[in-house]
Amino acid sequence: MQHLYVHVPFCVRRCSYCDFSIAVRKRIPVREFVDAVLAEWRSADSGPAASGDPIESIYFGGGTPSLLPPDAIAGILEHILGSADPGPVARGERTGLTSADPGPVARGKPTGLTSADPGPVARGKRTGLTSADPGLLARGKRTRLTSADAGPVGRGERTPVGSADPGPVARGEREITLEANPEDVTPDHARAWHAAGINRVSLGAQSFDDAVLKWMHRSHDAAQTKRAVQALRDAGIENISLDLIFGLPEELQRNWERDLDILCSLLPAHCSLYGLTVEPRTPLDRWISRGATHAPNEERYADEYLMAHRRLAAEGFEFYEVSNAARAGYRSRHNSAYWSGKSYVGLGPAAHSFDGKTRRWNLRAWEAYRRAIAEGRSAVESEETLTDEQRELERVYLALRTEEGLAITAPYRRLPPLTAQGWVEVRDGRLKCTPEGWLRLDSVVNELAMNTGIQQ
Repeated sequence: MQHLYVHVPFCVRRCSYCDFSIAVRKRIPVREFVDAVLAEWRSADSGPAASGDPIESIYFGGGTPSLLPPDAIAGILEHILGSADPGPVARGERTGLTSADPGPVARGKPTGLTSADPGPVARGKRTGLTSADPGLLARGKRTRLTSADAGPVGRGERTPVGSADPGPVARGEREITLEANPEDVTPDHARAWHAAGINRVSLGAQSFDDAVLKWMHRSHDAAQTKRAVQALRDAGIENISLDLIFGLPEELQRNWERDLDILCSLLPAHCSLYGLTVEPRTPLDRWISRGATHAPNEERYADEYLMAHRRLAAEGFEFYEVSNAARAGYRSRHNSAYWSGKSYVGLGPAAHSFDGKTRRWNLRAWEAYRRAIAEGRSAVESEETLTDEQRELERVYLALRTEEGLAITAPYRRLPPLTAQGWVEVRDGRLKCTPEGWLRLDSVVNELAMNTGIQQ
């Protein structure tokens, strides 16, 4: 099975906290981008089209993928899916996928785990628990819904864990995700996305406080997010994920509890919570340097993260990864592939690919990427082949950021005193982080590594 990530780098402006690989443009070079991505897909270097493997998930991340016209997204999907095996669902085969499909999501900043980043890290979606968690994120799932019934989530009904609707994971549907800004979601766009095959949309809400959104340099307001959710449901897209950022500077007086209440009232199938990080050379970094604002407070950061766990659990969500929670059957299958160590292919500037042993990443800047493809050169900037020790360290780190945890095999039977601190617990023969442990994921992994002799 292939998991495909497409990085769309274009944005109309840079958010105050963003250090991702983006290209700020008033005019989006749609034709050039589509031609470049499809040329890379067909290229002999990456060769994903030639592999013939069926595609299980596609994720359009950014940047702002929703800036692409719907017909451009449809064209990319038509070309890619037309040149690949349509997959077991399309062939009418049973897939064996159940709602037990785990799949975690993650984020934050690197923690000395040199190759621990699981995927399209360089490309652009905020994902992380600052000092608590390294690594970054990924995405997607294709599930074209032909039935007129959008399901209980799509109908706006409450769907606690255990609902009769098993969700797209249990139904074995291909997952195709589009990241979207709320201001780009119109009824016409939503219908066109659905017709093209998009069956999961990740909305960058970030907050429901208009003053906070302005501080973040976001272009939408809270009302637009609410309208976007309704437009997507009306178009038949039931699998909606909402992003929120927590741990903001105290002077903003952001009411985190209110934001969680509004998120829950919108009844998303999935949500991702990102802790604010201060990255070099961002507007936020400059504001802090000149005293215009303050760095996030660690105690506030932890309190808001733990509050979210309690609030979302009460609403029927399950945290299946350090920064991601979902209703039953709605875990992100694409992101889960990253966290379970599966191979994936990345297209576009700064996109990462992984074949199980070697990780490759493309040229970061859009113009450099475009020129390389136009001149018939490889867009790959560099690669690294992981040693056995690096692969084991990455396996441990990725396992602990998920709710499935780490199987306690021989090297890990002599555990450091993490359980007494309340950071981890042992259940069903597996070592699992508690919410408090997820806040300290770097420390947990480092202690395990030192205790077992894994080279860092």
